[in-house]
Amino acid sequence: MHTLDLVALTTQELVASGLQLPIMDAFYTIQGEGRFTGYPAYFIRLGGCDVGCVWCDVKESWEAAKWPVLSIEEIVKDALAFPGRLVVITGGEPLMYNLDPLTKLLKEKGFTTNIETSGAHPFSGNFDWVCFSPKKFKKPHPSIYAQADELKVVIYNKSDFSFAEEHSNLVNSDCELRLQPEWSKASKLTPEIIDYVKNHPTWKISLQTHKFMDIP
Repeated sequence: MHTLDLVALTTQELVASGLQLPIMDAFYTIQGEGRFTGYPAYFIRLGGCDVGCVWCDVKESWEAAKWPVLSIEEIVKDALAFPGRLVVITGGEPLMYNLDPLTKLLKEKGFTTNIETSGAHPFSGNFDWVCFSPKKFKKPHPSIYAQADELKVVIYNKSDFSFAEEHSNLVNSDCELRLQPEWSKASKLTPEIIDYVKNHPTWKISLQTHKFMDIP
């Protein structure tokens, strides 16, 4: 797209095209959960979410209009300031946006791209690893199931085990299956998850190790 064309577009149109995105936060840290636990990673947390998890620990991310809108060039430039080349795009709900332009630019700059998503919107973007964490509060879009490399289900109550199995039947056979205790109920639920995984060995346990280690 030519520069003059970009100037003619409104911010709303640029966001809709994925050339600009609302950024709640972006930071370099250690991935604390899932397949890439322990890896240094640059997190890009997009503002905006319409899923509405009651136990969400970043409810401030829900309203997209609260956050500054940056061009994808600015976003990638900020990521390049750090030595790690693993990027995790999260939210909010990142698939509310067209992630094709951002991930294309990240890949051109040598980044490995991961996403953490509820899958509630049509899939977009070029990702090396897709962590799909479905939520009861909004049904996933069918496009996510073929893309998921990792199914991570947060266990908040006992009915979530059957919810996890329901979605495990829809992902590819090589998708990694993980159960993660909701943080505020971890002391109660972790023993139940341990027993469940021991009896259902296709599953693994995911823990929020960054919270145990007090890593921001």
